[in-house]
Amino acid sequence: MTTSRHHFPPGFLWGAATAAYQIEGAWNADGKGESIWDHFSHTPGRIRRGETGDVACDHYHRYAEDVDLMAEIGLQSYRFSIAWPRIFPHGDTALNQKGLDFYRRLVAALRERGIVPMATLYHWDLPQKLQERGGWVNRDTAMRFAEYAAFLFEHLGAEIPLWATHNEPFISAYFGYGNGEKAPGVRRFWDVLTVGHHLLLSHGLAVQAYRASGRRAEAGGHSGIGIVLMIWPHHPASASPRDVQANRLVDGAMNRMFLEALFCRRYPDDMWQHFRRRLMLPRVAPGDMELIGQPMDFLGINTYTRVVNAANWRDLLAGAQQVTPQEPTTAMGWEIYPPSIYESVMKVRSYGDIPLYITENGIALHDEKGNDGRVADGARIAYMQSHLAELHRAMAEGADVRGYYVWSLLDNFEWELGYDKRFGLIHVDFATQKRTLKDSAYWYRDLIATNSLS
Repeated sequence: MTTSRHHFPPGFLWGAATAAYQIEGAWNADGKGESIWDHFSHTPGRIRRGETGDVACDHYHRYAEDVDLMAEIGLQSYRFSIAWPRIFPHGDTALNQKGLDFYRRLVAALRERGIVPMATLYHWDLPQKLQERGGWVNRDTAMRFAEYAAFLFEHLGAEIPLWATHNEPFISAYFGYGNGEKAPGVRRFWDVLTVGHHLLLSHGLAVQAYRASGRRAEAGGHSGIGIVLMIWPHHPASASPRDVQANRLVDGAMNRMFLEALFCRRYPDDMWQHFRRRLMLPRVAPGDMELIGQPMDFLGINTYTRVVNAANWRDLLAGAQQVTPQEPTTAMGWEIYPPSIYESVMKVRSYGDIPLYITENGIALHDEKGNDGRVADGARIAYMQSHLAELHRAMAEGADVRGYYVWSLLDNFEWELGYDKRFGLIHVDFATQKRTLKDSAYWYRDLIATNSLS
């Protein structure tokens, strides 16, 4: 029997991703200010079992060990986020030098091992002081974000070639300020469009600051600035007009509102008309959409599964409900649907040819160590293999995908769900902080070494 292989192009970047609050710990160490996630997790009833990210993976103190493990796996790139309140504790211009020094040490350790850093400026941990002044409902927060971004471009821009402004602004808006499941835990659904607009505006201001810093993307290389969007395919539950319309509205809220703003310098007309009767529309000042839609160097795609939508008249906002996922599912209850990564790439590509990175893709399992110390996670290997085959299909059809980042490097704090959802290539014993490479880490190491998938 012969075995075929999918070969990826020379220079394709293989990496893994994390987020600051999920792994760093040291929540109030060395002058770090309080973030909205610190505040949220310390509020009783917000996090399952009352867990917090106070220690998490203790990456702040153990980053050198973690970088050594990255090198052992053979990672070529590492996507991490910078905690805004570790740099500017109150969200103003008062610098915490020890916070900046931590990221300098991390980036230096990565570069010493030939690992390309990709830094995300905002992965949901707003300084709490800015939240107390309105957070992302306040347009001024976008201006403070631009100052923060410009500072980092000046002080770390020479060492970090890839920058993402935001991670999944849809989640920040709808789950942080809409249903309140995530920090800051606000339940004011009428504000979500304003929050989304200000997040996109801050992205545009940060891109402007990046250009003003003199940084430029190298043609054909791994450098520049972009944004990371949550792009999940949406399918109607049936061919009925009501299900099709409900599906279009949910896809519009999650995907099209952000894609059309960034690529077309407008919000979708059908969504604007739909929301006009249900939410408070944001104030879009002259020049906002041109600022939001200025050219980026790449787009990051976070994709895990698909969403199947059916009409539901009880939902006053979207008139839709999500259908129970088909088996098999992950520990998050998400359907394992490998074509989702192909469909996500093709959806973005329909807006134009732009370099793409898969900035998150992975699976949550209930991983446990065996008596022999091994973490056998064959289901993760199968998930990655099937999804990478679909990614290769998209690339064979012309998609300019330049890298793939597994979510996640480490088992970590999974936001409001606490610690029982394990996404990592590396198992973390949260009581002892012992790290153990899972079988999937060794499988990924071999894939990286050959730059091909069997």
